Amino acid sequence: QVQLVESGGGLVQAGGSLRLSCAVSGRTRYNMGWFRQAPGNEREFLASISWGLSIAVHADSVKGRFTISRDNAKNTVYLQMNSLKPEDTAVYYCAAQRGSPRDLRSRFSYETWGQGTQVTVSS
Repeated sequence: QVQLVESGGGLVQAGGSLRLSCAVSGRTRYNMGWFRQAPGNEREFLASISWGLSIAVHADSVKGRFTISRDNAKNTVYLQMNSLKPEDTAVYYCAAQRGSPRDLRSRFSYETWGQGTQVTVSS
């Protein structure tokens, strides 16, 4: 059974950067995604990366500012976030999907989730 632990969240000023990490334990050949959820909002897709070819996809809302990557040797997936805005404030989650990549933009496609890490961007 895979387990996910996010880290790297915190408080940052607008225009700043953070790098979130998601440590993957157990079986590690998973497609991975990053999502976020602000109070009163649905969980929003940010980015995904496939296991085999590491094909990365980013939501239009964060394209050019956020970058997903993975280091399979370290069993870790990252989300580099630049030019942060107050509206980026949310709890950020990583998620894992077994098997061939499918519908990675949908939160319902993932079987396992981390506990989340808070990101707060001050204006």
